[in-house]
Amino acid sequence: MKHTFFKYQGTGNDFVMIDNRQNIFDKNNTKLIAHLCDRRFGIGADGLILLENDQETDFKMVYFNADGNQSSMCGNGGRCIVHFANYLGIINYEATFMAIDGLHKAKIVGNEIHLKMQDVLSVEKHQDYVFLNTGSPHHIELCQNVNQLNVKEEGSKIRYSDLYNEVGSNVNFVEKIDASNFKARTYERGVEDETLSCGTGVTAVALAMHYIGETEKNVLTIDTKGGVLSVSFEQSNGAYYNIWLIGPATQVYKGEIEW
Repeated sequence: MKHTFFKYQGTGNDFVMIDNRQNIFDKNNTKLIAHLCDRRFGIGADGLILLENDQETDFKMVYFNADGNQSSMCGNGGRCIVHFANYLGIINYEATFMAIDGLHKAKIVGNEIHLKMQDVLSVEKHQDYVFLNTGSPHHIELCQNVNQLNVKEEGSKIRYSDLYNEVGSNVNFVEKIDASNFKARTYERGVEDETLSCGTGVTAVALAMHYIGETEKNVLTIDTKGGVLSVSFEQSNGAYYNIWLIGPATQVYKGEIEW
């Protein structure tokens, strides 16, 4: 039986998107999800996203990593599903939706999707890195010449280190350009490789750079390999509120596949 899917990307972070309001998709079939995300034998994506009905909000987002396992929050995926909901006629230019980390608000402004992230009440500053959770866990390190770094190799070492044991963490390497602009590259757990962009990672980078005093700005631009994202936020007593992840989301194509 053929099923319809949509391919989306948000600054190079790409997803298989499926309208699952009729519960057509078997969410327990990890092999199927991994197959659909496989870049050689399937459609190819960093993850798979289901749009489902939700009684309290406009829709529900269910996100799976490319390995087939349901995952924590995906910021770029959240922006893409808002675009998808607008395409389906579920929303106009504002939305509320439920994700694994709770309620999110979003709005469409021109060609950009503004996604409100969860408050971050604590940030851990260590000697060589910063750790915080922006819906997904993120390890952040400042470095020089981030473009020259072997992100897959170095990120994997940290992701599987004793710091994070079996749970693991996403790993971000950051280069400061100036007080308002940073470059970031991310190793994503579940993908087990570098992705061109990571929404929760970019959010974590912005908050971390502010927390450790690399900037006093509360609107930052983060340059990733897949494009540019912006993060705005408010800070009080070491906690961060009213956090918005801002950037483009694009429907690449619509297709059919058998499963």
